[in-house]
Amino acid sequence: MSATDSLNGTRQRAVVCLSGGMDSAVCAALAARDYQPYALHFSYGQRTEGRELDSARQVAQALDFRDFLHLKIDIFRRIGGSALTDPAIAVPKAPEHSPIGQSIPVTYVPFRNAHFLAAAVSWAEVLGAGTIFIGAVEQDSSGYPDCRPAYYQAFQQVIRTGTREGDIEISTPLIHLRKSQIVTLGLELNAPFNLTWSCYSGAEEACGECDSCILRLRAFDEAGTPDPIPYVRPI
Repeated sequence: MSATDSLNGTRQRAVVCLSGGMDSAVCAALAARDYQPYALHFSYGQRTEGRELDSARQVAQALDFRDFLHLKIDIFRRIGGSALTDPAIAVPKAPEHSPIGQSIPVTYVPFRNAHFLAAAVSWAEVLGAGTIFIGAVEQDSSGYPDCRPAYYQAFQQVIRTGTREGDIEISTPLIHLRKSQIVTLGLELNAPFNLTWSCYSGAEEACGECDSCILRLRAFDEAGTPDPIPYVRPI
């Protein structure tokens, strides 16, 4: 589907799942370039819930989003089973000598992205938006099963059979990119990396030790540019 309505020349609407993290900010910048973007953010009991909300709002404002829908859901906190939502499960440090993402870590929130996508599809139907952006990344990731291409292909079929028109498309423009490529793309798009937040633990300064921090730091280093957010320890 074209990003521009051929009849009146206006940009079509798109819903962006905006977490406030590095990947979602680049995804948001892509959407803002080509569409009328609408941000959808979830607070789901994650450890850095307030910090992520602040980042998502600021990113949406910086990219001139048309609207920001904040949804608060309690299901993941009540179910537990993830270090992101259960305070009894510690967020582990990234392994020093082995690759990240070789197994599903305790920071995986069970089937989380299905809930996010379901809400995004519902809002897209109401808005008349033809595209949903989500910043899923398969390579250089923590190994979450709901970040694989096959997952989004399957969900696309759910949309085709379960919505009024069946024509809403899921866009995962970053899914095959390495993290350093995402940083480079974000710099080209002027994505507001300084407003983003990726850490699983910290709320004021990033820990610099969890999987998400290490993947992010490696990406900026490989891209040859400093990470603009603060860290607890000197990097």
